[in-house]
Amino acid sequence: MSFKSGFISIVGRPNVGKSTLLNNITGEKIAIMSDKPQTTRNTIKAVITGDEHQIVFIDTPGIHKPKNKLGDFMVNIAVETLNEVDVVLFLVEAQNLKPGPGDLFIVEQLKNVKSKVFLVINKIDLIDKSQLLPLISAYKDLMNFEALIPISALKDEKQDPLISEILKVLPEGPKYFPEDMMTDQPEKLIAAELIREKILHLVSDEVPHGVGVEVISFKQRDDKDIINIQANIYCEKDTHKGILIGKGGSMLKRIGSLSRTEIENLLGIQVFLELWVKVKPDWRNSEQMLKVLGYRK
Repeated sequence: MSFKSGFISIVGRPNVGKSTLLNNITGEKIAIMSDKPQTTRNTIKAVITGDEHQIVFIDTPGIHKPKNKLGDFMVNIAVETLNEVDVVLFLVEAQNLKPGPGDLFIVEQLKNVKSKVFLVINKIDLIDKSQLLPLISAYKDLMNFEALIPISALKDEKQDPLISEILKVLPEGPKYFPEDMMTDQPEKLIAAELIREKILHLVSDEVPHGVGVEVISFKQRDDKDIINIQANIYCEKDTHKGILIGKGGSMLKRIGSLSRTEIENLLGIQVFLELWVKVKPDWRNSEQMLKVLGYRK
């Protein structure tokens, strides 16, 4: 029997559930999540391999109006994936009664792509079913979609209907990645993202967008099953540094404790984590800092 394989890009406005969908499909925490927009800053690949197929999902940053060079990078890599994949999953929120300005902007980008485009209406568990048909109709008036699929990225396990629709259009192809590989993200980078996720959860709305995390050391001890991780947390203002450290270092301890637990769960090994907070004014517009933090090709 023929083997199918291909690449699937997940696009949409910030905070529509792209990372939640990716994690649900894989059954593992591949991408960090929070209720704050623009959580994902880079493309993240997750690999699903079956007996007769291999599907490579690509989570992308939310497409938004950028305010700095980091925002430019995020939007550019999201748009660049559109013509480099077999299928584009365009995620929208079911709670919106009609397409918003951000969705309309993405639709205009999608009209020019050669890839097959699926409209995936997420968070259907939050609406009455009677609201779904008018929303589908509104999107169908904008462009022709290969498929229209309502889902709950948070509650539906494995997303079988979505996978079935993807397999219908996936071409024959090779295994691009080893069978046991689930993501292309290095453990060092995943650790940095998990630290940033805890910051997103713990501190106020103003601070997280100006935070970047760099793992400067990731080493396993020779004599014990322990990984030593050292990381810098960069922020843009002295006031933000004070918030991140907290009174008597209390906030930094909370960030470190929660991060360590999550990293240990991921790696299956004890972790010794050291964190430092450093101020880098306007780092989101610094080419050098964007390279240091991996936000450049």
